[in-house]
Amino acid sequence: MHKVSQRRGINAAKTNQKGNAAALYLFVSPTITFKRIVKNRTTEQFSGIPYVMTLLYCLLFAWYGLPFVSNDILVSIFNGTGAVMESVYVLVFIAFAPKKEKAKILGLFTFVLAVFSFVALVSVFSLHGNSRKLFCGVAAAISSVVMYGSPLSIW
Repeated sequence: MHKVSQRRGINAAKTNQKGNAAALYLFVSPTITFKRIVKNRTTEQFSGIPYVMTLLYCLLFAWYGLPFVSNDILVSIFNGTGAVMESVYVLVFIAFAPKKEKAKILGLFTFVLAVFSFVALVSVFSLHGNSRKLFCGVAAAISSVVMYGSPLSIW
């Protein structure tokens, strides 16, 4: 019985490592696009919406993983790293976007920061224990759906 539980633990660790690698790949994958944007000094026909929505996803999941919410530090580390990378992508996009697109993405960026601030402040000052974890988890799950749906947006 002990050997079976050890094998399950090893398999779970391998699965977690694969999941972490996949998450890191998700955050690194836009670098080719952004090299092109910087090289050409224009955003061309690229949309900035998926990058801003991925930033929201990363911020909320990084918050969710903190010790006073769910105590899953690996979630915080990977998504905190992703939030830094996505912030760079969004700022580069804003720097090279045409005026109309720049205004749209800046507005969306401001909205994302407001949503994150709202979730963080409500969870710290109004909720405790499992209700905090549930609130932050639902907000993060919703942001996940929005992030994966954002490439379908047409503005």
